[in-house]
Amino acid sequence: MENGNYSPAGDGPHADGDAEVELAYSGRDTFLKGDDRDVTDLDDIDVGVLGVPYDGALSNRPGARYGPRAIRRASAWWAYLSEYKGGLTNVNTRAQVDFSDLRVADCGDVPVLPMDRERTAERIESRVSKIAEQAFPVILGGDHYCTYPSFRGVAQSIDADSIGLVQIDAHSDTVTESPVFGEHYHGSSTRLIAESEWCTYDSISQVGIRGYEGPDFFEFVDDVGLSVFTQREVHERGITDVVVDAIEAAAAETDAVYLTFDIDSVDPSVAPGTGTPEPDGLSAHQALKIMEIAGRHPDIAAVDLMEVSPEHDPTESTQILAASALVTLLERQFAEK
Repeated sequence: MENGNYSPAGDGPHADGDAEVELAYSGRDTFLKGDDRDVTDLDDIDVGVLGVPYDGALSNRPGARYGPRAIRRASAWWAYLSEYKGGLTNVNTRAQVDFSDLRVADCGDVPVLPMDRERTAERIESRVSKIAEQAFPVILGGDHYCTYPSFRGVAQSIDADSIGLVQIDAHSDTVTESPVFGEHYHGSSTRLIAESEWCTYDSISQVGIRGYEGPDFFEFVDDVGLSVFTQREVHERGITDVVVDAIEAAAAETDAVYLTFDIDSVDPSVAPGTGTPEPDGLSAHQALKIMEIAGRHPDIAAVDLMEVSPEHDPTESTQILAASALVTLLERQFAEK
């Protein structure tokens, strides 16, 4: 179809050969090819992106340290499309989208210390806090322990006495102590958040939980008031109803909501590039639907995407889905007409 009212995504206003549009596979590796900025220089920015290349708190397959770079590279496709300032149509949602309304800056990576979890956590918290003072924080992990200091950084900077947590994950991450890792590792991040001054278990919702937990897991859930929406419930009720209920439960008695998305929530047939894969997970459609719904909710104050291990996925499908999920959320918040 070629007429005066429509041009395909590949035929932008510079299709005559004088294009200044940067191809997806060229240029800088920043998220959505955003400007390189320091964490203190975001006053004119909507979204501040921070990478956390740390996987020292993993208990299974390593490799999440390479996640931030892989997600950035995958996001370049949407940056390429967004160069067409005439706008785009999201065919799935039928929404009109203008990515030029989305101002993104990439603040680089936290300078992690692979053998020093405590100092690495302090650095994560400090940098996330600075971003949250000025812009919407997007954190690229890294293992899921990094959510704990990221959450703390957000909590210290936004105008909120209490913050809920929506956790998209295969695992609950509520372990009290590991005989190998102690009290601080990727299986304890949710428990640490619930014990913080800004959150309690009854302000936490979990979606996609499956696999195996401790023998008294559901007694624990009932005792502390944790909202658990298992993957079987997702199958039975549908992703839309489950996610709406999960966000509302986390937002009910809080001032804001932090969204954490562990890529192992997705079925490993779709996203094999992760450290702790579990069968029978979310589909790509369900993962993107979660981000559509979350992106429209006014209480979502920050998002992270954790545990992408690109070396376990030679197809690169995992990081493509991860980048698409984040772009979907940001599109709804900042660019959808």
